[in-house]
Amino acid sequence: MTDKTFQWHKDDDGIAVITMDVPGETMNTLRESFNGEVLEVLEQIRSDSAIQGVILTSGKPDSFIAGADISMLAACETAEDVTRLSLSGHQTLQALSTLTVPVVAAIHGPCLGGGLEVALACDYRICTDSDKTQLGLPESQLGILPGGGGTQRLPKLVGVAKALDLMLTGRQLRAKQALKLGVVDEAVPHSVLVSVAKKWVGKGKRKKLKPKLSAAEQALELTGVGRKMIYEQAAKQVEKKTQGNYPAPPKIIEAVRIGVEQGPEAGYEAEARFFGELVMSPESECLRALFFASTEMKKESGAGDVEPATINKVMVLGGGLMGGGIASVTAFKAKLPVRLKDIAEQGLQNALAYSYKQVDRRVKKRHMTPAQRDKAMSLLSTTTRYDGVKDVDMVVEAVFEDLALKHQMVKDVETHCGEHTVFASNTSSLPIGQIAQHAARPDKVIGLHYFSPVEQMPLVEVIAHQGTSPETIATTVAFARKQGKTPIVVQDGAGFYVNRILALYMNEAANLVLEGEPIELLDQALVKFGFPVGPMTLLDEVGIDVGAKIAPILEKELGDRFAAPAAFDKVLADGRKGKKNGKGFYRLAAKKKGPKPVDDSVYKVLGVTPQSRLSAGELSERCVVQMLNEAVRCLEEGIIACPRDGDIGAIFGIGFPPFRGGPFRYIDRMGAATLVKKLTHYQQRFGERFRPADRLVTMAENEARFFS
Repeated sequence: MTDKTFQWHKDDDGIAVITMDVPGETMNTLRESFNGEVLEVLEQIRSDSAIQGVILTSGKPDSFIAGADISMLAACETAEDVTRLSLSGHQTLQALSTLTVPVVAAIHGPCLGGGLEVALACDYRICTDSDKTQLGLPESQLGILPGGGGTQRLPKLVGVAKALDLMLTGRQLRAKQALKLGVVDEAVPHSVLVSVAKKWVGKGKRKKLKPKLSAAEQALELTGVGRKMIYEQAAKQVEKKTQGNYPAPPKIIEAVRIGVEQGPEAGYEAEARFFGELVMSPESECLRALFFASTEMKKESGAGDVEPATINKVMVLGGGLMGGGIASVTAFKAKLPVRLKDIAEQGLQNALAYSYKQVDRRVKKRHMTPAQRDKAMSLLSTTTRYDGVKDVDMVVEAVFEDLALKHQMVKDVETHCGEHTVFASNTSSLPIGQIAQHAARPDKVIGLHYFSPVEQMPLVEVIAHQGTSPETIATTVAFARKQGKTPIVVQDGAGFYVNRILALYMNEAANLVLEGEPIELLDQALVKFGFPVGPMTLLDEVGIDVGAKIAPILEKELGDRFAAPAAFDKVLADGRKGKKNGKGFYRLAAKKKGPKPVDDSVYKVLGVTPQSRLSAGELSERCVVQMLNEAVRCLEEGIIACPRDGDIGAIFGIGFPPFRGGPFRYIDRMGAATLVKKLTHYQQRFGERFRPADRLVTMAENEARFFS
């Protein structure tokens, strides 16, 4: 056993094989302390004239290099410290890229961030065709840019436009995509990875990189005027997508531009300097905190040391959009057999068609073969009765929001399934304790609240009522993770956490519309704040009738501040349900591309004349402070266990701006005293719905924070 990360040996062909294997870790990640070790290995190789080439590989079974260990960034106190970190990495990779013999990266498993930058410093890249192999530069998702030479080497390899696309989106490439783009030179079965890499060593050192460009791409990339158009177009798209809220994308574009137009020395210097500036930005601090929080949560069972029960078979009750989506992620992500039950055969056929469309789309994109699609679909079976369900371990109920109906579902499952079967309700607002009140086995009843569309939204709320057993909680959390979800455990109560904080935000948006604020300006204000869509667009998407059904439940359980504005009843009375019937706040049937125009007739329905009186900042503030205040109340009441869970829930569940860190980090940055002052101002103008939470008032008095 050795404490060294990099080992190397010379084989019979005169090829030096360098193996990276970080001791005690399941994944390889890069650390600053490795630089000296790498430089020492390279010097030994350089001094051996018998060496014909180098292969860089991993000692981990399913990981090449997953990226840099970003915890080392937190140890840097200034932007200059971070810049020096980047420059030392540049020096090490420059030593690798200037060896006099060919260097081949043999890649299997994740090759991301700093890992891909290491591979880019090699002459050739060979990867496995395994699903486990993914390549990309996702640094923008952490609010930073590639700091190990990625902004300089990738454009030389694949061209400026394609390199910008990869870095700005942070998307990850599968082997076939990487090969087509020119990021790798060959994709091969895992069993022959090293032997094929040896063949590439024999091709000699690559002297000049030449991207695979079409004639049209060459016309742009090979002229200064053409490249200027690429930079400007990329900047325009970034501004449209980010609303200027994320500082990393413009810096990525500028680092690439400097390197291409002014030469490598200026490019590497700019990359390191920008890297330092971005790591010190509040946006990156929030995004990195989010990364650590979600990583930490993956290790938790939700119920302490309790082990989850094994789930081998699942039943989903309800063949609607939610039921179909839940069945899909269970079969396709968790790879578990699913029995889908509905009272109507048509509902079952619709659910199967919905699932088939998802996997068939992957076949058309060549991410999956027809045989793999058919195998995935074979995990789904249907029934209109309780046939073939005695052995199911988990039942997920996704029927209408009707308490009596849900009581019947619990009774049916307890009659037809096993004593061990967990009953998980996908209710969006009804307290789980009420659903469990007539259950014979209340310890097996739990809430499992998904968000629509199920296959896209990453969050689920796992809701425990007072009688839910720790094993049921742990089992449900593990099940949600198998589905590819991020679960947060919340305590029972109307609206739980996410819908509760969302309801007041949506109510306030509706109040603003009733005051005559133009719908499109309100939505634009919240998008500018950082939400993916505005509140009225969201209402059209999820269904105006859905919001109307939840509101009375929340008002009854939580008080008058949840009373729905008259806007909801008025638009529903006019037959407007949103996207589901093509009639809402916007002209949803409009065929023109781009954003849908507002349906101006809705103002007449509401009895208002639209007139803009408030600034975008005032519009967003009135909605957002309601959400922040209610999030603190949920923490105060124990609905969420900690501020971390509240931030994850808001970001992954309703798209709270990630660069702001979530409601609790945002309050810390704003200051509790500032938020109390804003809420008190609105309370004096609009009444008790803005009264600050007691905990906020105490925090303001003591200058306290949620995070140290």
